[in-house]
Amino acid sequence: MATSGQSVETFLGAAERGALVTVARAKGSTPREAGAQMLVSPTATLGTIGGGQLEFMAIDQARQMLADDRGPRELMLDVPLGPEIGQCCGGRVEVLIRVIDENLRTELVREAAVEAARLPQVCLFGGGHVGHALAAALALLPVRVTVVETRAEALEGMPDGIETRLTPVPEEMVQAAPAGAAMVVLTHDHALDFLIVAEALKRDDVAYIGMIGSKTKKATFRSWYLKSADGDERDIDRLVSPIGGEAVKDKRPAVIAAMAAAEIMAALAAHADATNGAAVAG
Repeated sequence: MATSGQSVETFLGAAERGALVTVARAKGSTPREAGAQMLVSPTATLGTIGGGQLEFMAIDQARQMLADDRGPRELMLDVPLGPEIGQCCGGRVEVLIRVIDENLRTELVREAAVEAARLPQVCLFGGGHVGHALAAALALLPVRVTVVETRAEALEGMPDGIETRLTPVPEEMVQAAPAGAAMVVLTHDHALDFLIVAEALKRDDVAYIGMIGSKTKKATFRSWYLKSADGDERDIDRLVSPIGGEAVKDKRPAVIAAMAAAEIMAALAAHADATNGAAVAG
């Protein structure tokens, strides 16, 4: 179950009773694919099967089952997505609803942990205003995020689910990142930014390397990288700077974070596609 923010384990721990809603089959045009899941408790939900009237019906049915101890523990809904339910996708969905017992609860927590471990890694070097905003934006997305900082106070108040690392040598964290990771450099110190980026450019197996700044900062980095770090011009072409592009001129941290998050997700997806394609070809 691909979720973000609140974890499956936390949700189930807080819910005295819960139900698992799964798209068992999907035909034609549907909001979500077969296998999409959500959790339902008497007062909350986690995940989505696509929203709209279909999801409303599934939640309502799940809560009826949770409220009736003598009723069915499992139920299949067969729902045509037409005008009769106010949802005009035009396809047809079979939705399986199961009341969660201890065995299913254990299975869901285990599966969520395995899935979380497979998510792509995003390393944010810097916990300033933009670092906090970008961590908050990425916390909603299917990625694992680690914020690396030299200042303890900069790591305070990070969103739930964000891992933090306090270290006097943040550039060492570059080599610890897994293949396919995204690395975003936005520290409080330009010289430190340059050291981290130079270290990141030594790796050819990462999906994204970005540095906050301007065209002038990138030009300054290029000069330093070529003259002082024995860098290669071809490597500099892999550096995205400024992050988030230049289509939107608004420099508020939340805006930069939104644009950068979209850019990072696109890079991660492209890298995954390229890696999977190479594996199939091999």
